[in-house]
Amino acid sequence: IIDLFFVWHVTTKCLIILGSAAVCIQVIEDDKAKSTEPFTTGVRGQAPPLVTTTFSVRDQGNASPRFVRCTAYNMPCTADMAKQSQVPLAAVIKPLAILPPDETPPYVVDHGEPGPIRCNRCKAYMCPYMQFIEGGRRFQCGFCSCVTEVPPHYFQHLDHTGKRVDCYDRPELSLGSYEFLATVDYCKNNKLPQPPAFIFLIDVSYNAVKSGMVNIVCQELKTLLDYLPRENPEADSVVRVGFVTYNKVLHFYNVKGSLAQPQMLVVSDVSDMFVPLLDGFLVNVNESRQVIESLLDQIPDMFADTRETETVFGPVIQAGLEALKAADCAGKLFIFHTSLPIAEAPGKLKNREDKKLVGTDKEKSLFQPQGSFYNTLAKDCVAQGCCVDLFLFPNQYVDMTTLGVVPVSTGGSVYKYTYFQAATDQERFLNDLRRDVEKPMGFDAVMRVRTSTGIRATDFFGSFFMSNTTDVELAGLDCDKAITVEFKHDDKLSEDTGALMQCAVLYTSCSGQRRLRVHNMAVNCCSQLADLYRNCETDTIINYFSKFAFRGVLNHPTKTVRDTLVNQCAQILACYRKNCASPSSAGQLILPECMKLLPVYLNCVLKSDVLLPAADVSLDDRAYLRQFISSMDVTETHVFFYPQLLPLTNLDSSSLPVAIRASEERLSKGGVYILETGLHLFLWVGASVQQELLQNLFGTPSFSQIDASMTSLPVLDNPFSKRLREIISNFRAQRPRYMKLMVVKQEDHSELIFRHFLVEDKSASGGASYVDFLCHMHKEIRQLLS
Repeated sequence: IIDLFFVWHVTTKCLIILGSAAVCIQVIEDDKAKSTEPFTTGVRGQAPPLVTTTFSVRDQGNASPRFVRCTAYNMPCTADMAKQSQVPLAAVIKPLAILPPDETPPYVVDHGEPGPIRCNRCKAYMCPYMQFIEGGRRFQCGFCSCVTEVPPHYFQHLDHTGKRVDCYDRPELSLGSYEFLATVDYCKNNKLPQPPAFIFLIDVSYNAVKSGMVNIVCQELKTLLDYLPRENPEADSVVRVGFVTYNKVLHFYNVKGSLAQPQMLVVSDVSDMFVPLLDGFLVNVNESRQVIESLLDQIPDMFADTRETETVFGPVIQAGLEALKAADCAGKLFIFHTSLPIAEAPGKLKNREDKKLVGTDKEKSLFQPQGSFYNTLAKDCVAQGCCVDLFLFPNQYVDMTTLGVVPVSTGGSVYKYTYFQAATDQERFLNDLRRDVEKPMGFDAVMRVRTSTGIRATDFFGSFFMSNTTDVELAGLDCDKAITVEFKHDDKLSEDTGALMQCAVLYTSCSGQRRLRVHNMAVNCCSQLADLYRNCETDTIINYFSKFAFRGVLNHPTKTVRDTLVNQCAQILACYRKNCASPSSAGQLILPECMKLLPVYLNCVLKSDVLLPAADVSLDDRAYLRQFISSMDVTETHVFFYPQLLPLTNLDSSSLPVAIRASEERLSKGGVYILETGLHLFLWVGASVQQELLQNLFGTPSFSQIDASMTSLPVLDNPFSKRLREIISNFRAQRPRYMKLMVVKQEDHSELIFRHFLVEDKSASGGASYVDFLCHMHKEIRQLLS
């Protein structure tokens, strides 16, 4: 018991002993202290260190936790036991995750023309769970037990233990993660794919030009074209590029290298979109560099005096899709857009923002897209391998729910810069854009999760499209995207064999190569509830719960969704109390060791803007967060729901200061603190900070002279300033989105925004404090037990 405190609970008129209501920070620090050795994946059912711990991984036959994390590493043997515990059985899979420099990326295995070796029946790929028999001439599948002949070219003798003598020379026999080069049989229409293309589609309406967005995008693209993704850092990228501008009509550009000047072709009939040119639209950067640069210089001038305020959106995506179809390749559209598309065109939207619906049974309609146009368009995009990334610069309501349908369904991303101002937002936007263009990704991908007999994958959460119950289709899949997969029993599992899962992703690399990435994971199975509760991972459970809840708001009122979460959490903890805990006073709240933080984290999900918005949270913001969180991995959901708050009193050492609880009572007037959420970065400055510290940080000894509008710290030549700027840049490097720095002076109006992220306190929207929520949970558990 780390944090024993007593609470007089008014409703139940009793003194509740909040026993192992562990301090969040203590659990995190304890895990860091015990995780000193590399985490080896060879032991089945071993839970990895927490996502907040820095550790290295050695792949010894199971996928690294950077690729796959499970809610439970000891699965219940039966469906009844799973139902009794209510612990969700799920895995969060990040197939193309980037590994740290000291870890080897998955090896690429080339089996030549015959292609990868697979089980005859269930089609699982060769992996460490296949058992070779009959002297190595056949193998028995670990997933479905079917016996398959070993092809002559793959035959190898077995050693005295029954293992192949080449076991450790072949990644697919000894490692948890690896890639196969796919043969032509794995390609669309049995034809090897073309390299992908990137198409940049820029809104040139009045708002876009006036905000400075058009000018910034055009200047940046000139540099960015040198950073298109490539497999080999030494070689040129083979990704081709194309350019479109639009308002109520679309302007296509011919940038063929042989031209002296770019040519513009206008399509004004947006009701039947087509691409007015084939040759010269998608080009190789090096062959057309001068023409492209000339175009990017001209665009801001061409539209500088525009008075056109209306935009289209559906035809913009159609234009990019048609261009990729004509070129017979997959690719990505980068759309820079500013406003609700109200111009007469397919996909035209109306303003349906209605705050009066919030909190009512009709609220769910606000999370559902207008009409079916964009759903149909998304399906067409996925069929072509056309991924859409949307950069939004709204000054008012744009119906994020509907505009986000195609990006979310194609494995794309949405970036949102509300009230964009070049001076303060340019840095964040350009860093996001650079990373988005450069980052490793696959195109035209299909993911399938196979499991051993007894369980099966039944539900999927993330940014993708599904036309059947098994194949997760992703027009694009980048290194940041995670898919959460839920499993259910369809038979009994055995403690001896455990449970196996294999995630296989077929995709086209940025060089146009068709590949299969395979991740394997084996977990233990148990017939005792105590073993299940000993081997769960709370951060992964919260990732699953948040995605489950955020999808739930499509069909249920938010209050119903919140109540469902509280109920399931209470059942998980009541089952533990009843079946696993040693007898103790009814007034004591008892939590499993690995779920000590379940109440504090669950409370953060319940208080989130999606489920319990404050009055000033817009519908677009809620829709944006709902879509964004759907593809987050466990590290990101952790810091998003429970932000990291660090005191900056002592920055002498190279290690980070120990975080403190996200509560206002932990802040001291004489202190400076940094708070990080993965999307936001705050520097809170107390009103009584010593003059020397202010001088070192801000170059002024006076609290009143600190400029709260600054978005980056002054570069000062002292150890404190250097170390803090280093910490900030390290935080930014760890996260997929660039975090803009916001300086918050104590008792300034911006403190309201900052306080919203002090998640252990009561929220402005009426969300419970951590202590109040613990009391509520305790009451719920006691009711279930009685």
